[in-house]
Order: sequence, then C-alpha cells, then structure tokens
Amino acid sequence: MNRKDTMRQAVIDLEESKIREVANAGIGRPDVLAFWFGESDEATPDFIRQAAIASLQAGDTFYTHNLGLPQLREAIAGYTRGLHGTLGAERIAVTSGGVNALMLAVQALVDAGDEVVAVTPVWPNLTAQALIMGANLKRVSLQPEAGAWKLDLPALLAAITPATRLLIVNAPNNPTGWTLTRAEQQAILAHCRGTGTWILADEVYERLYYEPSANGCAPSFLDVAAPDDRLVVAHSFSKSFLMTGWRLGWLVMPASMTHHMGKLIEFNTSCASVFTQKAALEAVRRTGEVTPRVVAHLKSCRDMLVPLLQALPGVQLRPAPGGMYAFFKLDGYDDSLALAKRLVAEAGIGLAPGNAFAPEAQGWLRWCFASKDPARLGQGVERLAGWLARQ
Repeated sequence: MNRKDTMRQAVIDLEESKIREVANAGIGRPDVLAFWFGESDEATPDFIRQAAIASLQAGDTFYTHNLGLPQLREAIAGYTRGLHGTLGAERIAVTSGGVNALMLAVQALVDAGDEVVAVTPVWPNLTAQALIMGANLKRVSLQPEAGAWKLDLPALLAAITPATRLLIVNAPNNPTGWTLTRAEQQAILAHCRGTGTWILADEVYERLYYEPSANGCAPSFLDVAAPDDRLVVAHSFSKSFLMTGWRLGWLVMPASMTHHMGKLIEFNTSCASVFTQKAALEAVRRTGEVTPRVVAHLKSCRDMLVPLLQALPGVQLRPAPGGMYAFFKLDGYDDSLALAKRLVAEAGIGLAPGNAFAPEAQGWLRWCFASKDPARLGQGVERLAGWLARQ
C-alpha cells in the first residue's frame, strides 16, 4: 500500500485503552459496581458549577487568550506559590485538560527520533504521547516489593544519558500510588542538569497525598528546581477539585517557554473555554472549601478499602501514600485483562487491568477508591470475596 494512502504508522500502532475495553464490557449494566476510571463519582461542588452558569448567562462564549484568562493565570500562580514558593503568572499556561497539558509539553520538546525515558507503570497516555511524536521510548520500571512499588534510582539515573531528550515521571503515580521523595527528586534533577535532559513531571495527584507534609501535598519538583531549569510540570483541575469532565488543566514552565507555548496552544485548541475558566477561578479562590475535604474523604476510603482487600486470600497490596487507587495483585491470575473481564461478567465489579499501564504490571488490578459512598467499596470487596470463594 502506498504510504500516502495511510495514516501515520505511529498512530496506527497505538494500543487501544485496555481500561476502556473492560469498561465497554460493563457500561450500561446497572448491576456492575464500577471502579475502573480515575475519577470520583461525586459531582463538582455547586458553587463552581454556578460560576460557570453565571459566565454563560453573561455571554462568555467567545475566544480568549491562548494562555488563558489573565486573572486565572494569576490565581493559579498564587495557588502554586502557597504550596511551592515564588512563582509568577508568566510561567503559567491554562490548557484544555491535564491530558492536553501533557501532550502540549511533549509536542514542545520532542522531535521524531528523540530518546524519551519514562518511569512505569504509568497511565498509558504519558508513554503514548511520546510514541505519537515518533520518539524512541525507554521504560524504567518501578519494582514491586511486598505489594508496594519502589523506584530503583540508580537504574533510572543510568538510563538517563546525554542522548536523553526528556524524562517523563508521574508522582504520585497512577496506578501504583508510588511517590518520589525529596531526596530522589534532588538526585534526578541534578543528574538531568548534567545530561541536559528535560523533565516532564505529571503532578496532578500532588494534593491527594496522605503522609505528613508541611504544605499538605506530595513532594514536587517545583520545591527543588530553579525557575530556568529544564522542567515542565503538568497539573489538572480534575482530581483535587472534582472537575474531571470540565477538561481544564495548566502547565508550569520556564518563563522563556511561555510565549511559544501560547503559539502551540493556538494550533491545538486555540484556548480553553471562558466559562470553564471562570468556574476554575472560583475553584482556586475557594480551594479551602473543596480540596481538604476531598483529601480527607479519599484517605478514609483508602483506609477502609485496603485492609478489606488485604484480608482476602492471595492479595498483595500496600496502602499507597498518594493518588486515589488501590493497586493489587491476586496470586494465581497472570492475565490482568482476562481477569478484569471475568470480574465484570462473573462478579459485577469493574476494575482496571494492570497491563493497561505497562507490561510489567501484568497480573495486577487498579481499584479507584474515590467513592462518594464508601459502602460501595465494601460491597465491591464482598463481591470479590464471593467470586474468589467460587474459584
């Protein structure tokens, strides 16, 4: 076939989402308890929704600045300063979702043939985006130890060489909940300075952190980096503001990049919609009424679910320090996708298969515990226990 008659091979070769494959087997079945997607089943707080309604009623239905509303960029900068120190709006770009933020960063930094290193298991979009750009992808896997996933820091540093254009790291991590320590971040940053490697840090789960910390969030590269370091940090309103469907995120980058990022946004989405930005502005202004409650609730959900799962025979699991997932392995079941499909059909439970996130997570399952009603979690464990007893 003539190459001109086909799409780019990198796009044709993209794997379809295994999470969607499982969900498609159960969507529409009212008897299935769904824990497969990475979102809470709690609606966005009313005062955020009302801000969007008011914006629409005011006629805010037009294009705006590529980089986002100036007042939202200032508000995000202030929010970030409150967590990580000095930072100005000149380093902020508002994006049409966290996914868009990550894709924009990869488009800005990666040429075809570039080497990209990614810490895995990880949400598959992060590795797919590099492949879409034609990068040569190297995976450095976290290692499971007694149900917890840990980083082999020397192996990661050895993988990052002067030939490495970009390091992609997601911490707190989806799906494992693994979180970088401050010392690990400092070591990675120092090494990447030496090799000239950019870091793309997906920190969308930073507020969903359950260990003691001075600023109420997970360690961030922004805490240790200089303003002009080769560092881009991606964020989203989805998780800690309960705004998954709004599709709004942001990037933090060196100020020298921001103008050019605005050009790239123009050729992707032009801008995020004004009324969603007005809603986000209200969310940032009143974050104290949303995020602390969300984090406390998610911690209670985690602390309820994990012991129940650990009590089941053959389960390998440790409570994650961050994120919204219990990532566990069932001994004797080596095909995550087949297992997840069986659990939908035979137990009425919807979980995400581990091999959706990396080959090395084969045999593992991801359970999103962001449930408005924690009783659903207990019901799900009862169904899983009953299914295991029947095997």
